[in-house]
Amino acid sequence: MAKEVKTIGVLTSGGDAPGMNAAIRAVVRTAINKGMSVKGIMRGYAGLLQEEIVDMDGTSVADTIGRGGTILYTARCPEFMMEEGQKKGADICRKHGIDGLVVIGGDGSYRGAGKLSALGINTVGLPGTIDLDIACTDYTIGFDTAINTAMEAIDKVRDTSTSHERCSIIEVMGRHAGYIALWCGIANGAEDILLPERYDGNEQMLINRIIENRKRGKKHHIIINAEGIGHSASMARRIEAATGIETRATILGYMQRGGAPTCKDRMYASIMGAKAVELLCMGKTNRVVAHKHGEFLDFDIQEALNMKKDIPEDQYEISKMLVR
Repeated sequence: MAKEVKTIGVLTSGGDAPGMNAAIRAVVRTAINKGMSVKGIMRGYAGLLQEEIVDMDGTSVADTIGRGGTILYTARCPEFMMEEGQKKGADICRKHGIDGLVVIGGDGSYRGAGKLSALGINTVGLPGTIDLDIACTDYTIGFDTAINTAMEAIDKVRDTSTSHERCSIIEVMGRHAGYIALWCGIANGAEDILLPERYDGNEQMLINRIIENRKRGKKHHIIINAEGIGHSASMARRIEAATGIETRATILGYMQRGGAPTCKDRMYASIMGAKAVELLCMGKTNRVVAHKHGEFLDFDIQEALNMKKDIPEDQYEISKMLVR
């Protein structure tokens, strides 16, 4: 017989992502609807270790579904990577009567959730990251908003790039994963897309294409560069020196993490938050909520962490056919 869950804790960890507040709201209101109490843990695992824990009710999350960022704040916590910190965190959960914990974040957050589960704290993870780099799921909270934010910004850069007949290198987020770059590259009609998973460092190829396109009468050249490749400013200087064409670098940076979440991020994050509570009510632990092949599913945390993910080859091939 599963132990009855009376109090659920919720925290956000790692990088913030639009839609996290929608997930928090769903956790709080679903739990209350099922007769449980909810405690919000401020600043992720760092706040857990500092016992920054507050009671939450329905009004705590009122008017938050459309807000970017996370109302619970977030922080990195090296201490929680150590066994001593993990044991301390589990003891603090027990001290505050937290029977189940919902962790919203990426792979690093999942590892922490897995450690707490092994120490007797029922945990469920939600995929909160704009990078879409969690292998077990086709959707991560914040990705849809981030790509729309980036797409709109790139459209604006294209306008001025055309006016000045420039080459523009636009750097988007994605340290290890090129999903934002790929999606924006296709959606914005970029002439080149540089992905950490595929780029071979052949800058001469870029230079040759820029020169060829200019000969064909092309008035601009947009290169979408993923953060994992980086060095956009120095790349711009080298391209300008080689082509004689004015080249500018624009780094979109943290603006991609902010702003009001899209309808999809609000909807999917809400469903995932509610499903996390349902799993805890069933006595489940060490699970990750995912969206796969059009369905909301859950996986064992370790199974999810062991999965590998790569850029879909068909999407990459299409992107190559569409650039000119």
